[in-house]
Amino acid sequence: MDLKYAVNASLLFTELDVLERPAAVKAAGFDAVEFWWPFPVAVPSDREVERFVSAVKDAGVQLVGLNFFAGDMPAGDRGVLSDPARAGEFADNVDVVAGIGEALGCRAFNALYGNRIDGVDPAEQDKVATESLVRAARAVDGTVLVEPVSGAPAYPLKTAADALAVIDRVHNEGGVDNLRLLFDLYHLTVNGDDLDAVIDRHGGVIGHVQIADAPGRNEPGTGEIDFDHYLGKLQAGGYRGHVALEYKPSGASADSFGWIKR
Repeated sequence: MDLKYAVNASLLFTELDVLERPAAVKAAGFDAVEFWWPFPVAVPSDREVERFVSAVKDAGVQLVGLNFFAGDMPAGDRGVLSDPARAGEFADNVDVVAGIGEALGCRAFNALYGNRIDGVDPAEQDKVATESLVRAARAVDGTVLVEPVSGAPAYPLKTAADALAVIDRVHNEGGVDNLRLLFDLYHLTVNGDDLDAVIDRHGGVIGHVQIADAPGRNEPGTGEIDFDHYLGKLQAGGYRGHVALEYKPSGASADSFGWIKR
């Protein structure tokens, strides 16, 4: 398989400062990198954005994936775009994300949906989410990704079907057609989805691929997922994008890539 790999520098090389990680990715032999939102707030200063853009450019790697602001992830947030009280925060972030995408040629942007909120009607959250996703889709030059996630009980998108329903709703109600499924083999496996069926039925809607083994979310070979099978099937079905290594290395990040040679 002639796959293009990208390193998620929000989970790998975390022993380094964020701005040092693109160079570490390049030194490890990769030409592409992706990040979750690399700032603690939705709207960082212009100087902070400039330093991030320069770090990626100076390292000589291509940014192939970037998350929109998703709140305080370590505290349990998984997106703010469906929260009526925080949708304005997301809207402000969209402009910053679009600017970074333009500066670095990034074309894939992951929009975490957000947890269900006690005391807020789910239908109201879905309405706000639709408006937020339409705004994002119209702002970026590229694809907005919708991701099923595991390990977050209040997060409503757990299977590919859940995410595809959101994509269809946003298309039908908002008239945008640049939303795609983020196919994360780890999350979908943990949540019990049928990966073969998703590829067979919805391969054309897959906009980005991320991998980690299950159980454990470490590098391939530490768990039970048959990556050769699924990645081969994706490629045979026409997927030509990057495969992002979004795993927690079981040891040093730089030592976790031996499975690629195997």
